[in-house]
Amino acid sequence: MRELMYLQAINEALAQEMRRDEKVFMIGEGIQTGTFGTTNGLVDEFGPDRIMDAPLSETAIAGVAVGASLMGYRPVADLMFADFMYVCADEIFLKAAQWRLIQGGTQKLPCVFMANIGGYRQLGNEHSQCPFPLVLHSPGLKLAVPSNPYDAKGLLKAAIRDNNPVVYFFHKGLLGLKGPVPEDDYIVPFGQAEVKREGTDVTVVATSFMVFWAMAAAEVLKDRISIEVIDPRTLEPLDTETIFNSVRKTGRLVIVDEDKARCGFAGELGMQVMENLFDYLDAPVKRVCAANYPLPGGAMEKYVLPQPEQIMAAIEEVAR
Repeated sequence: MRELMYLQAINEALAQEMRRDEKVFMIGEGIQTGTFGTTNGLVDEFGPDRIMDAPLSETAIAGVAVGASLMGYRPVADLMFADFMYVCADEIFLKAAQWRLIQGGTQKLPCVFMANIGGYRQLGNEHSQCPFPLVLHSPGLKLAVPSNPYDAKGLLKAAIRDNNPVVYFFHKGLLGLKGPVPEDDYIVPFGQAEVKREGTDVTVVATSFMVFWAMAAAEVLKDRISIEVIDPRTLEPLDTETIFNSVRKTGRLVIVDEDKARCGFAGELGMQVMENLFDYLDAPVKRVCAANYPLPGGAMEKYVLPQPEQIMAAIEEVAR
């Protein structure tokens, strides 16, 4: 099978869905030139009416997406950096997320809010966050976090076809990652985690870019510890069945998430495991997350974000 970079897989998903459905269009800042390569060349094929460059106003971009989706279109709002969702929080978390419920389910709201996440590029606190909790604390939104090119394409196509608002976070640290991607039309269904590596001693659930490091840790420790690595793919809906079955087998769980530990996805998943599988656990659930501290730029970044040695140390601790 041919290989594509993560950013190329995103680009292909957008192009295929726009060819498939004329109601699909994009709006965002700098998308005609392609800031991250994910939208390169799309304006040449689909024109400026469907690849719409917007002013530097995240509120306007998100508002257009909400309004257009209510009128039967399927907009993809490219917000550039996920950190900018704080600017348009009202449109995403109070309007898009809640509209179908407060209208009694009488209307569809098929829009995608797409943005890049993550640190390890020393870009500072307003260009490096993973604001998963904002989305997960807003019932009505779905959340996709692809960790590889195959999922990047399949999850985005599924998001565009969904009749609910979807937040699609792609990680800047994965943009150049290559992997097999079919040319054919396919989707990755929401709520289906993938067991990336089978093991019997410790379950590691990792999100987005952290999957890459979790797999590396499992390889380093393979002669001493058998590690099962699970990629949730979507955090809402979350495939708890796959995760729970793994924990029942291993009796140990490490959750690796780039966001802060406090009130984050790792804490939520850990509590769900404690509530449902306490009798299966042979060790306390362990989290490897960012420190509860504003994310600094420059060399200080590594002291806040999770590091590979912390992942290995956590696995070794629960495996004792």
